[in-house]
Amino acid sequence: MENLKFLSDTDLQAMHEATLYILNEIGIVWTHKPSLAILMDAGCKMKDGRIQFPPQLVMDCIAKAGKRPSVRGRNGQVNTFGDGNLYFHNLGGARDVFEPRTGERRIALMQDVVDSTRVLDALENCHTVTPFFTPRDIPGELMSLAMYRYCLPHTVKPMQGPGIQNADEVKYALEMAAVMGTPASELTLSLSPVSPLTVHDSAAAAVIEMAKAGVIMANLPAPTSGATSPMTITGSIVQQSAETLSMLVLAQIINPGSGYIYCGRIGMLEPRTGLIWAGVELGMTSAGTVQLGHYYGFAVNVYGFSTNAHTLDAQNAFERGLNAAIPALAGADELSGIGEMEAGVMSCYAQMVMDNELAASVLRLRKGLNADVEHLAVEIIGNVINGTRNFLGQKHTLKHIRAGEIALTKLAERNSWEAWEEKLGRKQMADRAMDAADKILREHVVPPLEDKQNQELDAIMAAAEKELVRP
Repeated sequence: MENLKFLSDTDLQAMHEATLYILNEIGIVWTHKPSLAILMDAGCKMKDGRIQFPPQLVMDCIAKAGKRPSVRGRNGQVNTFGDGNLYFHNLGGARDVFEPRTGERRIALMQDVVDSTRVLDALENCHTVTPFFTPRDIPGELMSLAMYRYCLPHTVKPMQGPGIQNADEVKYALEMAAVMGTPASELTLSLSPVSPLTVHDSAAAAVIEMAKAGVIMANLPAPTSGATSPMTITGSIVQQSAETLSMLVLAQIINPGSGYIYCGRIGMLEPRTGLIWAGVELGMTSAGTVQLGHYYGFAVNVYGFSTNAHTLDAQNAFERGLNAAIPALAGADELSGIGEMEAGVMSCYAQMVMDNELAASVLRLRKGLNADVEHLAVEIIGNVINGTRNFLGQKHTLKHIRAGEIALTKLAERNSWEAWEEKLGRKQMADRAMDAADKILREHVVPPLEDKQNQELDAIMAAAEKELVRP
């Protein structure tokens, strides 16, 4: 089906030209001397403490970048971004856990990293797993690496690496990936510039190490419209693009052809509270990011299941439904946010299970409609009218039920009132999701790592602790 378009070709050209203007005339605040030397040798210039990127250099680096990177899981599953499929992955880095049975929240611990990974491993529509929670029983210097290390044994799916803060974390993440047999070219790592238009020293050093290794870069610029980027959606998208392309240029100078995923993480400012807003505008922002990323030929990853809601309520449902459906229809290659609540601050296990079902409906939506002879079914209509059986008795009906003409939900209520009351005890969707999450945690078994692999991962973490954790 044809993708939903919020922006015309003329709009996209104007946004592209604005991006190049920002990079070439306004520039990026950048102080890391080794990377500045690389950029200036390639033709960049310094002005007023900012590095300026010539348009031709930017376009050359975009052209060189690997735009269809693949990741692979222990089970042999391969996700190739930009292959026409829509992939989903979970929120990364939630701070808190919501307990829906009590209505309370608590801080996330390392056990939550393990448990969330097992739940995600069991959900068929979570295609790639990223470390979910930021455990507060781990030293801050080790948090990103520990999240990655304790996810690895608990999923066989492709794993995206953690958010990286510095070059040391790149080194240790690469060592852990190698233990799993993951080549650098199939490992994704992400880091964020500082909005507006700033690449701090540790991020620049990390880009150098990722590029040298050939890691897939999935940078996450995260400006907030109205606070750290313009209030207008297109203005924020342009600034976001300049921020991510600046780091792309450095990576492609060092290692032409290395993989790159164009990502967007713009948050909309709620002017009455000063917090990030996950209303319909977020879905529109994601759709615009998809269009601009596709303009350059990249596979694009944007927000999907976003909400400000604190519980499993109606606001939660309508916000995440809009914010997933809109970029999916715009042609997104990957949507993030399975399990997200409170604009990324919190999650719960039931939410992950509910999002698995929502993802199934979004995938059905994305398939669209087909008007070929088989789907128009004129012959079948004639057969029924001529008395050869009703539609339920036609092989055509069973064939298209099996082919996914309708999304057969597992949690949504589709019974009569009587069946809902008598057989299901009036349980609502959230209740069934809680039960399903509990069942996964009780029963789902993930094939374990070899003892040698666990020993090697522990040794890497011990080395990281010795180097990175200050007494």
